[in-house]
Amino acid sequence: MTFDEFDIDEKLLEAISYMHFEKASPIQEKAIPVALTGNDVLACAQTGTGKTATFLIPILQDLVKNGSQGTTSLIVVPTRELAIQIDQELQGFSYFTDTTSKAVYGGDKGADWDSQKRAFVEGTNVIIATPGRLIAHLRLGYVTLKNLRHLVLDEADRMLDMGFIDDIRQILSYIPEKRQTMMFSATMAPEIQKLANSILVNPQMISIAIAKPAEGVKQSAYMAYPHQKVDLITHILEQNPDYDSIIIFTSTKKLIHSIVSAIKKKISGVSVEGISSDFEQNEREDVLLRFKAKQTKILVATDVLSRGIDIKGINLVINFDVPRDAADYVHRVGRTARADAKGEAITFISEEDIPRFARIERLIEKSVDKISLPEQLGEAPVWKDIKPVQKKRKFYGPKRNGHKNPHYRKKNNQN
Repeated sequence: MTFDEFDIDEKLLEAISYMHFEKASPIQEKAIPVALTGNDVLACAQTGTGKTATFLIPILQDLVKNGSQGTTSLIVVPTRELAIQIDQELQGFSYFTDTTSKAVYGGDKGADWDSQKRAFVEGTNVIIATPGRLIAHLRLGYVTLKNLRHLVLDEADRMLDMGFIDDIRQILSYIPEKRQTMMFSATMAPEIQKLANSILVNPQMISIAIAKPAEGVKQSAYMAYPHQKVDLITHILEQNPDYDSIIIFTSTKKLIHSIVSAIKKKISGVSVEGISSDFEQNEREDVLLRFKAKQTKILVATDVLSRGIDIKGINLVINFDVPRDAADYVHRVGRTARADAKGEAITFISEEDIPRFARIERLIEKSVDKISLPEQLGEAPVWKDIKPVQKKRKFYGPKRNGHKNPHYRKKNNQN
């Protein structure tokens, strides 16, 4: 399905064409027509499937068709990187319209706070905000959301993982009950369903390939001890000299500096940088700009970045360690092979990571190929198939741990 088959304004179609969007992705094809009607949407789709355009296009269509007075749309996201990314994409889609937008997030300087305040006071049409910074502005009393028509919760599962549930409820207390609400999530855990039930009204449920990497990703893994991993990166780069855009994910901020330093020592002339939440916002933006422009070949990051950037042309994702949360594997891998492109994802599995990676394979319903470690790196840990742990049945005998069991009923006396 092409975008000109949707019932949207010519101004939007022209901008979409300039952005080289041609064929709608499955989530766009299913969700955009529903969103255009004004109905609430609960969408579950993996990262890299075009969720941003799925909610931006209906919002802009409404603003073009029905006009805007003040802030009419609020998009709440878990990270500042995602807020910036959505704002940039919104500027592209709205290029031929009068729509105004502002990304609102923390970790900045006073001048940034003042520009955010002006955006609220002047009634900027679309606000894309992280929960904490949004609440900080709301509490000061100058934010007016009485004209709000659209609320989007993007990457809702990530926001719950990061502990933003109370912030979301607080934000809801400031906005009109009569509105269109669209919630997007990569997974549909019970907590997400519970939140959706409390804030959405008769939503249309749309699910696309829940919690599975895109088909274009070639997935593989190496069994490796921690001391072998940097040498393994060197081997992989030697085998793939044409790769010019690589992300290495690690589960801890502490490892970023040591990985960057080790790669610089092992591979002369390679451009590698690290990025984490400890960086100042302008530093993070500079690092991402260099990576996007391919001035930096290798970027080392934590899972916060796994959902916070949308950069095309990433050849390879290396999981330096196995993520603690199986869903984070999908998000890490989703940084490559975006928009039907091809990409590769390689995971390093140590002995202690085996149970975690087994959970990932059950989640994605696929056994990932285990590649033999190069001989020069020495012996590797041995993969062991891990079966799911069965829950122990409760003991309903007369006594348990020396105490009378209140649940016990004698066979001949069931009353």
